[in-house]
Amino acid sequence: MKKTLEFKAHDGEIEDIALGPDNKVVTAGRDFQCCVWQQDQLVTGLRWNENLPGIPDKAYRYQACRDSGTFLGLGTVTGSVAIHIAFSLQRLYYVKEAHGIVVTDMAFVPESRRGRELLAGNEAALLSVAVDSRCKLHLLPSRRSLPVWLLLLLCAGLIVAAILLLQLAFPGFL
Repeated sequence: MKKTLEFKAHDGEIEDIALGPDNKVVTAGRDFQCCVWQQDQLVTGLRWNENLPGIPDKAYRYQACRDSGTFLGLGTVTGSVAIHIAFSLQRLYYVKEAHGIVVTDMAFVPESRRGRELLAGNEAALLSVAVDSRCKLHLLPSRRSLPVWLLLLLCAGLIVAAILLLQLAFPGFL
């Protein structure tokens, strides 16, 4: 093996590392941060005190991380589990102390044919394993969205309604 890149990612030890698509790397460190990297450049990062206000900075630490390409799964030393959108790190799912103690590993259900069968209409499924000798399945329900054709139809309706209202308010507008 030949080292291709070396840089300082965290202050202290790295708890977990996951390789994602597009040569992105996700790291969870003992410095209470989780970071997404492209080569040696920080793309984005999470800190407990920024994402969960009111919780003391040293109360939690990211322990395990996984990047499905779309979602980022995180486990903590206190047993909590979270799922974030990978590119924006917006939190979609969080269960405080889903396990009794340290989350040691996580895995997303693959997006294969069999994996889609297991998802059963959910957007994602994350398995978490902890020191409490339990494996838990976390399901991210599908988010509701409007079809594009319906959105275009609503926009056209709003434009027609605005023109009609302007015509009523200002006769001779057209």
